[in-house]
Amino acid sequence: MLLLIFRLGDRDYALHLETVERVLRAVKITPLADAPRNVPGVINLHGRIVPVLDLRLQLGLPAKATELSDQFIIAQVEGRTIALLVDAVRGVAECPAERETQAEAILPGLESLEGIACLEGGMVIIEDLDRLCTRALGHLEDPRLG
Repeated sequence: MLLLIFRLGDRDYALHLETVERVLRAVKITPLADAPRNVPGVINLHGRIVPVLDLRLQLGLPAKATELSDQFIIAQVEGRTIALLVDAVRGVAECPAERETQAEAILPGLESLEGIACLEGGMVIIEDLDRLCTRALGHLEDPRLG
């Protein structure tokens, strides 16, 4: 399995590579009134208006101002495009199945955690993007979400 490894604060996280469209340097976010706190707004991605999810806030990390070095992971969730704001993208790693521990084996009931992989650089938390975004943004069929 191929994973996109990204950093939030001092922790490494991962998403399955097949959910990722591309990685971009962060651009100005247009705020939306009444949006949830973890959705700082939207960006214009080549004519498409895309909601931005701040993964720091979604995963319970302290908020920080967006910096020029931050990046967006453009991903597909339930057929919709979203931008995930992260501190940095570290690269792609291959993870053999035997090096991953499923979330249920660690602690049942973890909503967005798919598992943890033990890679050469240390442990990486693998997030389930569908569950993470559904929890963060509600059901993505809502037409108000872009």
